[in-house]
Amino acid sequence: MVKPKGGLGKGLGALIPMRSQPTTEVSIDSIVPNPFQPRHHMDEAALEELANSIREFGVIQPLVVSQVPPGEDRDYEGLRYQLIAGERRWHAARMAGLTTVPVVVKEATPERSLQMALVENIQRSDLTPLEEASAYRQLIEEFGLTQEEVASRVGRSRVAVTNALRLLGLGDEVKAALAAGHITEGHARAFLTLEHPEAQATTLGIVLRRGLSVRQTEELVRRLKRLEEASPVRQRAAHTAALEEEFRLALGTKVSLFRSKKGGKLVIHFYSDEQLDALYSLLVQKK
Repeated sequence: MVKPKGGLGKGLGALIPMRSQPTTEVSIDSIVPNPFQPRHHMDEAALEELANSIREFGVIQPLVVSQVPPGEDRDYEGLRYQLIAGERRWHAARMAGLTTVPVVVKEATPERSLQMALVENIQRSDLTPLEEASAYRQLIEEFGLTQEEVASRVGRSRVAVTNALRLLGLGDEVKAALAAGHITEGHARAFLTLEHPEAQATTLGIVLRRGLSVRQTEELVRRLKRLEEASPVRQRAAHTAALEEEFRLALGTKVSLFRSKKGGKLVIHFYSDEQLDALYSLLVQKK
């Protein structure tokens, strides 16, 4: 369900000038992963497709690496390189059975390595929204960049960076659904107005079971938010309102849920004999 993002204002070529850059063949075993790689998951089927292409045509675009300073890797004899960009090509080349790969060697600080890996992955739509947001947060927290600086360096708008970072404040269940592709980034943003993870989780269940669109999810959340704001006990009200909405959708009529320390009561409203008969059939005869 996650849609690819649009292009960036600043491409990878602006960060890593490739023209007239000499390439060299290095042992695939001499390359180590980028510890600042923002992507945490790779699609195995897509990786196999790339490996098949590499078997037939080779690695057409060189990997970008930096040289590991001598003495930092004593377990390896010879030059050692750290990936900056091209991790998918590196893994696919291994799958294809290659022993060497073409590289461009660049000097890069840890901040620059993260920035370049982030830009490459965004351009290829390889990151989930949460992976992208986590990388933005890392640039801010570990390297002291402002949101404006992050936006400028990766070619995004300030608003896009801000909206991405807000996703990190979602409850765990909503974040898991977003990471798995069960909901889109648009769905996830709708949940942000529900402050409590319990209410978010209950509402997520409604959205998934009913297959609600982004617009329908936004309308559902607005209704629940109005009910939440009308209650003095907002956390409980949000969860209760979400449950009432679930009952309403299932029964086709207004349902009121009242909770107390010792339990509570569930009131099912009906407005005609026909509706009562329908509820009887649904709740009693169905058994």
